[in-house]
Amino acid sequence: MYTEFYKLSDLPFQLTPDHRFFFGSSVHKRAMAHLMFGLSQGEGFIVITGDVGAGKTTLMGHLLESLDPAKYVSGTIVTTHLDGDSMLRMVAASFDIDHTNADKATLLQQLEARFKGLSAEGKRCVLLIDEVQNLSFQALEELRMLSNFQVDGKALLQSFLLGQPQFRRTMASPDLDQLRQRVIASYHLGPVGKQEVRAYIEHRLKTVDWNNDPEFTEGAYEEVFNHTGGVPRKLNVLCSRLLLFGFLEETHQINWDAVVQVAEDLFRETEQIMEHGETQTQQAALNAGPPQISPAPVALEKTAPVDPPVQHQAPAPLEAPVLEAPLPEAPILDTQEIPLVAETPFTRNSDNSADNSGIESDSVEIGVLQDRISALELQLERHERILRWTQLMLKHHERLLRRRATSGTSV
Repeated sequence: MYTEFYKLSDLPFQLTPDHRFFFGSSVHKRAMAHLMFGLSQGEGFIVITGDVGAGKTTLMGHLLESLDPAKYVSGTIVTTHLDGDSMLRMVAASFDIDHTNADKATLLQQLEARFKGLSAEGKRCVLLIDEVQNLSFQALEELRMLSNFQVDGKALLQSFLLGQPQFRRTMASPDLDQLRQRVIASYHLGPVGKQEVRAYIEHRLKTVDWNNDPEFTEGAYEEVFNHTGGVPRKLNVLCSRLLLFGFLEETHQINWDAVVQVAEDLFRETEQIMEHGETQTQQAALNAGPPQISPAPVALEKTAPVDPPVQHQAPAPLEAPVLEAPLPEAPILDTQEIPLVAETPFTRNSDNSADNSGIESDSVEIGVLQDRISALELQLERHERILRWTQLMLKHHERLLRRRATSGTSV
């Protein structure tokens, strides 16, 4: 399609991480410096975090590609919803160790033997683990134990941990204090700066033999940053759609207006996807209804007659709080279908004995309130997206007015 139209040798903005397109922005160069420093230490853990689409995997792919295969042997793990034993099996598989029917003790022996064998050949073992925010404490602890393997005071394995920002909270846990002490380098990867967006786009285009066709105007580069915040994956998504837009419109120039139009189309598509997801979630909540609680069995026992208990008046049932003003209705979410509280109020006896009916009613009310809160949260998210869309449109019209005023065109 547009690759032939613009005479490009490949897709310049594909989403699959490809180290060929690595762009050394200021933040990526600093991250690479941390990686190289950690690599020079030859031990411990190097941690790289970043938001979704920041380019962590591409960064690590660039590092691994630069390593001399005669000196380094690398293993990669990308499936990270693992327990401790599964992690050991994945590490074994990444270093070509047969782990079929092997127990934990056997796996550890095989791994140590493999690392020692490679060390004897003058090679270092490097393990890359992506999406580490999904790892269990047990899996992380097994990785720490693997870092204990050494020969003549030198570690046999060095690990690189790539993950999203929440992994830093995981690392702060007291349960991971020993692992945390072995982190020798850590860096958080941020987005590409506004002044580097043009260089980023042109770098990826030149990698596929771009010859200034299509031409990106200065205003287009600025608007691309405004809509992506410099996040590499968002840049790739928007720029890929811009090239498709240019192909469909048979134009050889990508300007400010084109970026605004394509960005608005992407926003609407995302909004439709989110609305569909909200509809399914809301329908599932409505279909489920309040939790069903079976009445507790009543034990029948013969006891000696006792004086009748003192009757206490039960407290008045709780009433639903009254909202001062109704929330605006969203096109998809009808919160009026979800009651604020259960119809049956709950009471508690004033004595110390458990009141089963009160507990059941209490549980029902809590469940319905939770459904109500979830519904309101979905509605709030929708209103926030509508607000962002309104702000985007206002900004768009403001720029149009400013352009017309500058050019002397009457509005």
